[in-house]
Amino acid sequence: LGNEGAREQGFADVGAVWKSRYDMSTDALETDIERLWQQVKPLYDQLHCYVRGRLQKKWGKAKVADGQPIPAMLLGNMWSQAWGNIYPQVEPYPGQPSIDVTKGMVKKKLDAEKMAKIAEGFFVSLGMPSLPKTFWERSMLTRPRDREVVCHASAWDLTYNGDVRIKMCTKVTEEDLVTLHHELGHDYYYLAYHDKPVLFQDGANDGFHEAIGDTIALSVTPEYLVKMGILDKASRNDKADINILMQRALDKVAFLPFGLMIDKWRWDVFNGKITPDHYNQAWWDLIRTYQGVAPPSARGEEFFDPGAKYHVPANTPYLRYFLAHILQFQFHRALCDTAGQDGPLYACSIQGNQEAGARFQQMLAMGSSMPWPDALEAATGQREMDATAVVEYFEPLMGWLAEQNEGRQCGW
Repeated sequence: LGNEGAREQGFADVGAVWKSRYDMSTDALETDIERLWQQVKPLYDQLHCYVRGRLQKKWGKAKVADGQPIPAMLLGNMWSQAWGNIYPQVEPYPGQPSIDVTKGMVKKKLDAEKMAKIAEGFFVSLGMPSLPKTFWERSMLTRPRDREVVCHASAWDLTYNGDVRIKMCTKVTEEDLVTLHHELGHDYYYLAYHDKPVLFQDGANDGFHEAIGDTIALSVTPEYLVKMGILDKASRNDKADINILMQRALDKVAFLPFGLMIDKWRWDVFNGKITPDHYNQAWWDLIRTYQGVAPPSARGEEFFDPGAKYHVPANTPYLRYFLAHILQFQFHRALCDTAGQDGPLYACSIQGNQEAGARFQQMLAMGSSMPWPDALEAATGQREMDATAVVEYFEPLMGWLAEQNEGRQCGW
């Protein structure tokens, strides 16, 4: 049915509609995302090899074999898209001072509104306006007791004139504090371009919208959390930094192939290359190819595993999340340069730097009124998306992983 509607509008299929939002030919877009993937793949491969080696120690080679994909049930996430839940099993330096942000939040007696205020405060410190009063009156920050709701976090621009809100069932956790930064990133983007004609009230491309809040979250460093009173102290040394980078890599780097393969699967479903009698096999073939992950048990065509991912039945394009995981580091590097930050990229925080904030706001205010390379150039000075900032951010971890993986049979 979606393809019928797409063809009525002159597109080959739904996938072509989704790709058209990037103002590039289909071939150019697919070439570009493959270029980005190849830039980060060596980092992912090292992470995968190390994690598999550590899981072998726990589960044995009979379950986790050399040179084979990792069984999905061992990675701590239903889709193997984020591996943070297995951090205790793969922690580089056990016994180093750990950063338990959730524990600090509970100790500080934070609640959903206070967490949202912290996230708002970061944007305000960059010279951006406070959220409108209506945000606090009309947002849903906690699960209502009187009705069923969809708790999947989302941001909303209700009137295209500054009535921004978020909807989420906030819990007092580090994960939800990061999610609040992410969702407020959407809202601050809405506010920045709300004076543009409605046609231009959108992100420069879909990946931009998803990257804004996560760019800010990269500046939520241990030192900043101490400043906010969430942590008592920030103990930094080389080993502690490797631990922190590992935690972030299990979230940010592990996600990259998953963020790429979902729409690769859907594009081929839409164009007919993947037929209904091979939906599940094609899904797991792509997971194996890109993620190096195997199903926990035999998954035949009587199953429809793609449907377990919210965005598939919701018909929400997913390439935006892959691109956002690239762009957030590209933005972060450029804004840190603008702020005059010295030292490693992973230790940079632009909190309170209004020069960096002004550069960011300049890009946000453009909305979709200019081609996305122009918006990217306004923020970064570059006209192409570039994943080298991801590699630079994780450079110390990359070197450490390579040392740990010496003698291991990497790849799958």
